[in-house]
Amino acid sequence: MTRVDAVSDQVEVASRVLGARARRNVPLGPLTTYRVGGPAALFAEVTSDDDVRAVAAAVSQSEVPVVVVGRGSNLLVADAGFPGLAITLGGVFARLELAATRTRAGGAVSLPVLARRTAAAGLTGLEWAVGVPGSVGGGVRMNAGGHGSDVSETLVRCRLVDLATGADTDIAKDDLALGYRSSAVSSHDVVLHATFGLAPGDRAASEAQIADIVRWRRENQPGGANAGSVFTNPPSDSAGRLVDAAGLKGHRVGSAHVSPKHANFFQADEGGSADDVLALIEEVQRLVDERLGVRLEPELRLIGFGQVGS
Repeated sequence: MTRVDAVSDQVEVASRVLGARARRNVPLGPLTTYRVGGPAALFAEVTSDDDVRAVAAAVSQSEVPVVVVGRGSNLLVADAGFPGLAITLGGVFARLELAATRTRAGGAVSLPVLARRTAAAGLTGLEWAVGVPGSVGGGVRMNAGGHGSDVSETLVRCRLVDLATGADTDIAKDDLALGYRSSAVSSHDVVLHATFGLAPGDRAASEAQIADIVRWRRENQPGGANAGSVFTNPPSDSAGRLVDAAGLKGHRVGSAHVSPKHANFFQADEGGSADDVLALIEEVQRLVDERLGVRLEPELRLIGFGQVGS
């Protein structure tokens, strides 16, 4: 049996377990900020604990590859699509609870919403998150950050479910191995809730800081179809500076190009190709290495490019 046949059989088993909870061949491109890429063989929205248990049962029984999409701000899905099960969170996992200085946010809550809501409640510590167009779950998984801070600064604990085993764990921050754009959260884990410990602040000051961050982003980063920073920053340097220094601002491969505004942002043309974006990433990576002697590492999660659930 070929690998393709094996995955197809896994999808069939998972589909039978999930029943009406799952849909076939759902386009993933529109669920990402690149807005390119193909469909998931199987797709389910997880809105309750019952849904979580059903998905975990489907994954454990079928061993189907699984990916958590979140808000799609750090994903690039191949044009051929993803041959497994893709899930998104909603329902109870989109709730945000504010209580004194502890904030509990569902994995589906957007980070900009989290920043604005906590600031409006007179809490400080998450203003930076207004500049990250991802979700709480994705933010924990990659230890998202910007403007001098990141998730690890205020995260207290999170609820983590391993979809491959069904293990449901309330895990403290210190057990997540949070590093620079990394954590111990795997591709088959889903962050259902996260609790943040914030400090009492001044609403006006926090909202002014948020406005400054939004203004800075508009002035320094491009809009359109992109996923933010493509490469992680090397120690004591900037990936964007290196791409610029290699003479690659505006460099194009097919329907994708390096932004002339910020060299660590790669743009996809409307109706473009995810495979072109990956080809651009690989070419820029090679050319920076050849010209400057630095090997840049992608920050993006690449889905369906032969590295299932990566």
